[in-house]
Amino acid sequence: MNLLIVFATFFLMEGFTWMVHKYVMHGFLWSLHRDHHDHSTDPPLEKNDYFFVIFAIPAMALMYLGSVNDFNFLFYIGVGITLYGMSYFFVHDIFIHQRIKFLKNTKNPYLLAIRRAHKQHHKHINKDDGECFGFLWVPIKYFKLYFKKEKA
Repeated sequence: MNLLIVFATFFLMEGFTWMVHKYVMHGFLWSLHRDHHDHSTDPPLEKNDYFFVIFAIPAMALMYLGSVNDFNFLFYIGVGITLYGMSYFFVHDIFIHQRIKFLKNTKNPYLLAIRRAHKQHHKHINKDDGECFGFLWVPIKYFKLYFKKEKA
């Protein structure tokens, strides 16, 4: 049952992340997210990186509260959020933005679709008119670009 809670939380985080990205990061906290869309500089850290801390606090609190007496569902929700955050860091910061050069020349269609959708998201430098707010699941048209079988 605990593993199911972790997997369900991880899965539900995709929808939560989409909503936060669209309505919070591109909304009232645009001041923290703006530098992530500014292509004129490439600093090692951005104001946008504060979101890692903002999202880690509830996960740590849930793991703490869920482990105080006996490990309960709150702990496993916190684990699911943490695993999602780790996946986000790996895919978004390391793979997509190449903060650490890794998988730069991948031929994996799924990873290429995610990279393309994110690039489409970044073509908008202001908070309006954005698209592709998801992380692990992006619009099907990007998957079709890379999963389409080549014709002879």
